[in-house]
Amino acid sequence: MPPPSDLDLALHLGDLADSITNRRFQARDLRVREKPDRTPVTDADTAVETAVRAAVKSARPDDAFAGEETGGRVTAGRTWLVDPIDGTKNFLRGVPVWATLIALLEGGRPTVGVISAPALHSRWWAAAGQGAWLRRGPAGSAPLPLRVSGTTLLADAYLSTTSTCTWDVFHSSAAYRRLAEACWEDRAFGDFLQHCMVAEGTLDIAAEPVVNPWDITAVQLLVEEAGGVCTDLLGASPHSGTGALSANPRLHLLALKALAR
Repeated sequence: MPPPSDLDLALHLGDLADSITNRRFQARDLRVREKPDRTPVTDADTAVETAVRAAVKSARPDDAFAGEETGGRVTAGRTWLVDPIDGTKNFLRGVPVWATLIALLEGGRPTVGVISAPALHSRWWAAAGQGAWLRRGPAGSAPLPLRVSGTTLLADAYLSTTSTCTWDVFHSSAAYRRLAEACWEDRAFGDFLQHCMVAEGTLDIAAEPVVNPWDITAVQLLVEEAGGVCTDLLGASPHSGTGALSANPRLHLLALKALAR
């Protein structure tokens, strides 16, 4: 039997993660500790990352691996990136908006991305040149192709960020206010969900001042395969460390200008 494709492997890894997170979500004995940066990590985070790392090592022994909790580094070749639970604060409080993010980088470019949010009964995925997809409902449900919105004016645009407080720390709260005031409406859907909503076309712009490679790589590919653009806040790669900005091509340009003034 031939080995699974990279996308099939990533989808399998999503199933593996779901089997762990579903058991631990809202568990009364969930164990939580605080990392040095004061962000929480649960026993589910570490269990998912440990299991996914082992599965990648078994299926792709020559590939590198980097995860939020157990480390690793991005190489010039093939690197799997995993955020075991994006939205850990939601997870530990019983809010169902969290997901496992799985991506493959090849030569610095994402080629596969899976975002699995079992508590929302949703999974998004993309592979380079194969489009962006969403499955809502049980496994086996027909996936839907995704496309970013056709909104062309900031005055008509629906904007989201993760937390307005972080703009003071990592970028500029004045810059975000300029963008928000130019848009029709802004909300804080946050984390992975806002970028997935951009890919779906239900949200026009997602902007956040700080991301890590495992936070952004999977959703970057999803947005791009849905016809959108995902960069940092300066228009460079979202791996540069200067936040992330997702939108359709026209709004992306306008949002960059609003943030830069």
